[in-house]
Amino acid sequence: MPASTITACRACGAKGLEVVLSLGRTPLANRFLSAEEIDLPEPRYPLDLAFCPGCALVQITVTVPPEDLFREYLYLSSFSDTMLDHARDIAARLISEQKLSEESLVIEIASNDGYLLQFYKERGIPVLGIEPAVNVARIAMDERGIPSICEFFTQEIAQGLLGTNQQADLIHANNVLAHVADLNSVVRGIEVLLKDTGIAVIEVPYVGDLIDHCEFDTIYHEHLCYFSLTTLDQLFRRHNVPIFDVERLPIHGGSLRIFASKTRPKSGQGSNGGKPQSRAVREMLRAEKERGMDSIAFYKEFALKVGSLRERLVMMLNGLKREGKRLAAYGASAKGSTLLNYFGIGKETLDFVVDRSTFKQGRYTPGTHLPIYAPETLLKEPPDYVLLLTWNFADEILVQQAEYLRRGGKFITPVPEPKIMGEGAASSK
Repeated sequence: MPASTITACRACGAKGLEVVLSLGRTPLANRFLSAEEIDLPEPRYPLDLAFCPGCALVQITVTVPPEDLFREYLYLSSFSDTMLDHARDIAARLISEQKLSEESLVIEIASNDGYLLQFYKERGIPVLGIEPAVNVARIAMDERGIPSICEFFTQEIAQGLLGTNQQADLIHANNVLAHVADLNSVVRGIEVLLKDTGIAVIEVPYVGDLIDHCEFDTIYHEHLCYFSLTTLDQLFRRHNVPIFDVERLPIHGGSLRIFASKTRPKSGQGSNGGKPQSRAVREMLRAEKERGMDSIAFYKEFALKVGSLRERLVMMLNGLKREGKRLAAYGASAKGSTLLNYFGIGKETLDFVVDRSTFKQGRYTPGTHLPIYAPETLLKEPPDYVLLLTWNFADEILVQQAEYLRRGGKFITPVPEPKIMGEGAASSK
């Protein structure tokens, strides 16, 4: 199935989408190449960010078939200590708050390698993962014993589970809603799959932080949508799963964690039940309205900010190269692919990329074709500077690379402003 271009909003169906930023034609950000593939033609697709005047959803205009993106996937959450700690903390909290037990069921949509569900399973709570990537689902099942359905989550999948009496006390969906072309089917599926007393806990990168911190590199073909609470509130209300609470999280450069529950009929009052909306939700919706996040004007200057960032970072790297410095990068990430390809940073600037993922080592970066090695390479063949492409995990990586820093190595964080960090950075926050 070829890629397609939308003419209406993925959430509300409104026409008249307005382009905010164009990043040109780029390769698929997680399509890391084997040595045999680097000389073959590499598919590239337009990467344009647009605003919906109907519901304020920010979204890209091209949809690459999900089978091309996710059936074989190389991002494993368990390679990040930050992600594991994040998962452990929320699981412990929700087990207590929701009084989960061996009689409960926790379902995660896009469960990856079982990094989150393992913490429920360890406490004897039944779990079920729904993960479309065959290789990743296999790791969850074989290495962690997580029962998994290897499919994309839809309303039809939810109806099938309902037919086998599998309804959830808790549904997790972390960093997956942004990947979804048919948002309405997924949210309807959540409504179907939740018990009347259940809750859905969903995390998404926050578009407010993306704009404020110039996080343009989180834009790639896997991320179809970029959410404000205003947009999410409309989407979930439309499917009778209103958001009752929200939290701001620092992870991934700034995220929202929303809590939603089904509306339940009150006697004689129709479908007006469910959990009451928290003060946090009301205040955030009000703040977004006051900032104008429901208007195209809020997003208009984003392209100018990205252009200025590109000019400053490229100037810094070129200056270091003229001084005879050796440069590499850390993090064979999707965001790194967007940054390198849009900024035009490749082999003429960087010698290699390192990454903890053993699944990426030995491959090459999309578009720029930089070799990917293990992090130990920073000590074996030390560059003078390392461009930190996975800046969202900076604290974790700087601690891991304390020896490289001690030997005089330096990191460059590109977002939100190019910044050089040397010894002592590993202990700073």
